[in-house]
Amino acid sequence: MGKKSRRNRSANPSRPKPKKVPFVERPFEGLPGETDLVAMREIVPAATATVRTTAEHGARDVQLVTLLPDFLPALHREDGTLLVALQTASNSGDASRDVAAALLAGLELGPGQPLRTTGILEPGPRLQDILDLEVVPEAAVHDSFSFWLAEGAADDPEIAGALEAANENIVPTVKVEGATSAYWCRMSREFLRWVRPEDTEQVFDALARLQVERASAVDQDAKFAGAFRTCGLLIPVWELARGTEADELAGPVAELDARFAEALAATEPLNADERRARAGIVSRQVGLR
Repeated sequence: MGKKSRRNRSANPSRPKPKKVPFVERPFEGLPGETDLVAMREIVPAATATVRTTAEHGARDVQLVTLLPDFLPALHREDGTLLVALQTASNSGDASRDVAAALLAGLELGPGQPLRTTGILEPGPRLQDILDLEVVPEAAVHDSFSFWLAEGAADDPEIAGALEAANENIVPTVKVEGATSAYWCRMSREFLRWVRPEDTEQVFDALARLQVERASAVDQDAKFAGAFRTCGLLIPVWELARGTEADELAGPVAELDARFAEALAATEPLNADERRARAGIVSRQVGLR
């Protein structure tokens, strides 16, 4: 009898169960700069992009960033700049809701204060609801996490040491000039990763057409390696010739973009060779998160 009573008391039936945030496959759809936001969340280690809240939320400029120390959701720097991370440990199933919750909570922080957690999220405002959609964020890629700190803060030896340790893990990454959301990176060798805004099925079709035409490579010394699917978009990946630098890619990527546009515009059904090529590409895709 006593055990049953304790169970009833601990269940607290008067306390409502939190409502679950609905899963959103393409969370940043409808936002300007969607492909850059996806890149910052998934494939770029250190970058920032400026957004502005609506008048209802103070018309305040905020820095969306890739990552913050200890996977913090947000950090109010000592100089008054609010940083809100796209890469965090929390995930409700709607990345836009997650980031919006961190941004709104961050607006209440005092200078120098971090936001440790957003707690258990319920349905609520998304970035699409709280940002000025006339302001187009553009990712600025950095070679260090120095944007974590206000000017002069790195003079503290402890902070400088922590920053140096974080910087050691950065994969060298550069945004390709003239292309939207195409990123060169150097790991064991060099790669191009390009976030495409089109419907993923259309991108698969276009890649298949290009592959059959032997026109899917960035240049004659590169090869198409596969694709990531994340945040409702596809990120094709090319393995580049060893030693290729980012500043060598503007011309070849522009030419590939033109071929891509032509393949995307094709309306005739895929032929047998193209269907086989497409099946191979789909089988090699990797899902992120």
